[in-house]
Amino acid sequence: MVAPDLNARLEAFLHDLYHRTGRGIVPGLEATTALLAGLGDPHRSLKAVHVAGTNGKGSVCAMVESMLRAAGFRTGLYTSPHLRRFNERIRVNGEEIPDAALEALCRELDAHADAIRTDPKLRAPTFFEFTTALAFTYFARESVDFCVIETGMGGRWDSTNVLTPLLSVVTPIARDHSRFLGESIPEIAAEKAGILKPGVPAVIGGLDDEAAAVLKATARAVSCPLTDAADLVSVQGLGADWDGQRIRVETASTRHRPLRLPLLGPHQISNAAIAVAACEVLRDACGVELPDTALRHGLETVRWPGRMQVLRRDPVVLLDCAHNPAGARALRKAVVPLAGAAPLGWIVGCAHDKDHAAIFREWAPAMRKCWVVPLSVERGAATSELAAAARVAGIEAEERTLVEAWKEALDWAQGAGGVVVMAGSIYLAGEVLERFGD
Repeated sequence: MVAPDLNARLEAFLHDLYHRTGRGIVPGLEATTALLAGLGDPHRSLKAVHVAGTNGKGSVCAMVESMLRAAGFRTGLYTSPHLRRFNERIRVNGEEIPDAALEALCRELDAHADAIRTDPKLRAPTFFEFTTALAFTYFARESVDFCVIETGMGGRWDSTNVLTPLLSVVTPIARDHSRFLGESIPEIAAEKAGILKPGVPAVIGGLDDEAAAVLKATARAVSCPLTDAADLVSVQGLGADWDGQRIRVETASTRHRPLRLPLLGPHQISNAAIAVAACEVLRDACGVELPDTALRHGLETVRWPGRMQVLRRDPVVLLDCAHNPAGARALRKAVVPLAGAAPLGWIVGCAHDKDHAAIFREWAPAMRKCWVVPLSVERGAATSELAAAARVAGIEAEERTLVEAWKEALDWAQGAGGVVVMAGSIYLAGEVLERFGD
């Protein structure tokens, strides 16, 4: 009998791990701490930038990592969820963790997790806690100079919060995951503010007054030096097309020549300001050598798939991960100027726990045609549910499979001279890239 190949073994393990530990989200850092202790506390050796927020945190992580790598540092990047492969979550110098290294670490960590499961004083690690410990262990063993760590959902009880980072960053906060984080912006902001640590500098950006007040009060309470990105960095948009946007970055010390940011949308201009501010604080408060040339090159070469990603040009097909009302609003405001007079047709798939009505209200003014599709995950909303939400917003929606919607949308766009936008979930983005991407 032929033994299963590495990829098959790894996929089987990850599938088993997810279904063994992935039921529910449990607050507390005890399981992560215990798991890391069995591995020699690798996180204590990491020099990290720790990023929380509702929208934009992944983009900010990608930009900060790109600028650090452009400066010649060996970098680690931990983000979630993945689009196509689990390995995307854990990268060193821009390269995904290899299958062989991932499988070996999974087996090693699982042995420690088994010991935790038998301890009556501890609960079993969740999927995300296991993955976080795996990432920290890999980064430590790969001797990265700096790592950039994205929180999962919250902040205070997020498993990544076992870190004492060099720098904490909080990006725009909006209503999402209300069941776990709270219904109001101040409640959600308080959870995100849980990553602030005594004496550790922090950067915030893009926050409304309510959220900013919570972050500033928390920073004062824990003696955390806090900087608002807007007080340190100005980023001006100079024009955009489907290839990216020209921006000018100005800091307290430097007025950079215009550069091309490959990430589309005004929200990415705001994210770039936060990322540059983070690097400025790393340089000035933490002593990290980050020349202006690295900031520039890092922004020009950053890659972050599934975020206003142009999949095709004739007709234009745009893919985005917007999955809550604030993200939906940012996407609409970004797409409409780029599309000009071209009508917009939307392919939408969402998780069942999102505010579908609010999402469609945000998109309705720019939605000429709509196809709603199912997601190939348990969390996917029924197409009938999405169609009903679209109708409430005054939009007629066709219920289709993803393959059917793709074909019909391309035919429609060819005939109408339109642009196709695909959005609503990271899960949808991943499936689209798997089926129709490069």
